Amino acid sequence: MKIASYNVNSIKARLELLSLWLEHRGSDIDILCLQETKTIDQTFPFEALKELGFECTISGQKAYNGVAICSKLSVTDIKYGFLDPYFDMQKRIISVKINDINIINIYAPHGALRGEEKYLYKLGWFDRLFTFLNENYTPNDNIIILGDFNVALTDKDVYDPIALFDIAATMQEERDALNKIIEFGLIDCFRHVNKDDGMYSWWSYSGAAIWNNLGMRIDYLLATKSMLPKLVNIDIDLWPRRKKNITPSDHAPIVAEFIF
Repeated sequence: MKIASYNVNSIKARLELLSLWLEHRGSDIDILCLQETKTIDQTFPFEALKELGFECTISGQKAYNGVAICSKLSVTDIKYGFLDPYFDMQKRIISVKINDINIINIYAPHGALRGEEKYLYKLGWFDRLFTFLNENYTPNDNIIILGDFNVALTDKDVYDPIALFDIAATMQEERDALNKIIEFGLIDCFRHVNKDDGMYSWWSYSGAAIWNNLGMRIDYLLATKSMLPKLVNIDIDLWPRRKKNITPSDHAPIVAEFIF
């Protein structure tokens, strides 16, 4: 089973690129988790994804946010949001079950300067995510939680820890919030497999950042320990981020392979 996490930064703007990327990979993706789809449910391109072999379960929002799980495998136990009116106004989380695996797709808030409203919302959202995990799952369950967490977990996950010190995504409070999620009983699968520096999932559009590898790793695939023996490989696919003739997302997809 191959599962991908991809912040597309608008599914409508990135549909052609997404199709080309899936074709480039030889249609080997079984589960495609998308973030920042930026469209309401009624205008999501269900038919285009169906032609690519996927049935999509989505939680959409006009112009902002939005998450989708598109799968070639049957899904059950769909959960939309946290069932929390305050945090569910922004469409940032959707979860399903595929066989005995719980898949949770998230798009965490970006945040802002320390003390500002968006900063406080981001930390509150992570607290609510921790509560959601404890309300619905245990560390003994088969869980994959993946998506754009908008946090660079360590200095190893940014190209310049000094230049990027204490900004949105690198503030210690944000790192603590993500570590709290991991301490639920999860493993950072990419870092479990890849120990080297210089591996990122997001690059600014400016300054030829992708070509100079001036990036951050803010997209993750976390899994419970029961999933690790099944993990074969995980990597960040730079192919769609480096496209020149089509405007890419500022993120690159993460792809993990599990064998059952």
